[in-house]
Amino acid sequence: QVQLVDSGGGLVQAGGSLRLSCAASGSISQFDNMGWFRQAPGKQRELVVVMASSGRTNYADSVKGRFTIYRDSAKNTVYLEMNSLKPEDTGVYCCAADLANGRAWGQGTQVTVSS
Repeated sequence: QVQLVDSGGGLVQAGGSLRLSCAASGSISQFDNMGWFRQAPGKQRELVVVMASSGRTNYADSVKGRFTIYRDSAKNTVYLEMNSLKPEDTGVYCCAADLANGRAWGQGTQVTVSS
């Protein structure tokens, strides 16, 4: 069973940066897609970014130019570099990975951006 462990969240001022990590229990090459979702209080979960096994990425318009997803296959880890953070980026960020038999989720990490 695949396990994903999210980390790296925290409290940061607007304009600041954070880097989230998603560590997989096995090789990330087994995943069709990996990505990050977030959920703000009182709002539905939304896709932040998805990266296909080919490396092709798709970012939400709200984060384009500020967030970057990248992977380190040697560490079985996917990262989300977040720059120029805004208060509206606040939420619980979860990593997700697609396999042939379903989707695995990380436990989530809280990101809070103060104004």
